[in-house]
Amino acid sequence: MTEQLDEETLAFAHRMFDLARSGHTEELAAQVDAGLPVNLTNDKGDTLLILAAYHAHPDTVAALVRRGADVSRANDRGQTALAAGAFRQSREIVTTLLEAGADPAGGNPSAIETAAFFDLPEMLALLRVGTP
Repeated sequence: MTEQLDEETLAFAHRMFDLARSGHTEELAAQVDAGLPVNLTNDKGDTLLILAAYHAHPDTVAALVRRGADVSRANDRGQTALAAGAFRQSREIVTTLLEAGADPAGGNPSAIETAAFFDLPEMLALLRVGTP
């Protein structure tokens, strides 16, 4: 049996995802510190970390990583925060995620495959250095 969330809870969750998308690092970090699950996932499997990476917010990514976000988690389409960071060509995000243990070959497509497909040589080189 699936538990239904009330409108207020859903509105709050949507607001948290919006904070990740828009890079409101301090407010989002405060919510996580107050008990918001750092790996909160939306209906597409996107985590706060994936959204922050996709929308190119390195400070938000770093704050979520420091709070224990799962750097290897993929959304329902197999995409990871690392692949999102590579797609956005954010050296800072990619480096933060690699240092936290993200697998450049994880996901489908992986971050390496994403960088190769979109012809992003700088990202590809960075990811290959970070390959375990």
